[in-house]
Amino acid sequence: MNEFTNNPIEIDQLPKFEEVQLKGLHPKYINVLLFNFLLLFILIIGGFSTLFYFKKDAFSSTTWILILIGILVFLAGLIVYTKLSFNKKGYAFREHDTIYKSGLISETTTIIPFNRVQHVALHQGFISRKLGLASIELFTAGGSSSDLEIPGLLLADAQIIKNLVSQKINPPKKEEVIEPFSNESFLTAENE
Repeated sequence: MNEFTNNPIEIDQLPKFEEVQLKGLHPKYINVLLFNFLLLFILIIGGFSTLFYFKKDAFSSTTWILILIGILVFLAGLIVYTKLSFNKKGYAFREHDTIYKSGLISETTTIIPFNRVQHVALHQGFISRKLGLASIELFTAGGSSSDLEIPGLLLADAQIIKNLVSQKINPPKKEEVIEPFSNESFLTAENE
């Protein structure tokens, strides 16, 4: 008879994910982020230009200038924040799990064990495709969106990672030996 045990675990004996050397995102990915901000900038300036064209009298000249300066400062701050936070992002694939770390002000580390992964997807946006980049998305049970997305990977690396994770979640089974189909066996079976 097996006796139930529930021994305590020493916290200092647990593996430390903090010691894992994380790999940074590909440097080209910052161009994707900056392009997205350029589109945002164009939309915001276009919106305010349209408003200015139709409603010049809604605000005084000084207010319009302050609005424009505010927009430019906000977008410049967003770009600086993005560049700084880009350097804080990193990932690692270990034998049993995936680690992704991000965040400048509030740091987040996500660890997903492969035995929880239901599906893995490779995604390329328009600009990423032009730069030869892709992202990997890991899906676990119970969610319609990905639980973890690692952007800014070279396409070749993303394909290798997708294959690795696919093999981890669906290990190849021993194939049964199937006799090759021959016309003689088909004719024999048909005549019987």
